[in-house]
Amino acid sequence: MRLSKRGEYGLRAMIVLAGLPQPGAPLPVVQIKEISDREKIPGKYLEQILLSLKNAGLLHSKMGVGGGYYLAKLPSEITLGQIFRVLDGPLAPIRCVSQMAYEPCGCPDEQTCGLRLVMGDVRGAISSILDHTSLADVSKRQEAVRQQISKQSL
Repeated sequence: MRLSKRGEYGLRAMIVLAGLPQPGAPLPVVQIKEISDREKIPGKYLEQILLSLKNAGLLHSKMGVGGGYYLAKLPSEITLGQIFRVLDGPLAPIRCVSQMAYEPCGCPDEQTCGLRLVMGDVRGAISSILDHTSLADVSKRQEAVRQQISKQSL
């Protein structure tokens, strides 16, 4: 498992889109240029990434004046694991431990292969974190750190 630039940019864009929406308020619609400028992501590349996320059902778009992209679900309902898999594929460091893209390995005994056993643990740990961390969790954590930094600078 390796987070590509595509995956990194997509996760950062989704975190921006999650923001901290006010309870009862509609999810904010954000233009690609705004995300691109804020996160220093090339606009054309970001457009391709957001289209992939839209096609996967994680984003919606609105055309015309005031248009842009917005989350298809609440930030609490979208996990980092979902986004990662759309943009970068399976979480497994080797294919013989993948739950999405399993391929047999070349070792003589897959059941007792030490490498496979350890990489299965790695995959499980990564999956546990990414699949149990929502965009809302990241936004809350980000805001808490910002407030802590703000207090320290006073």
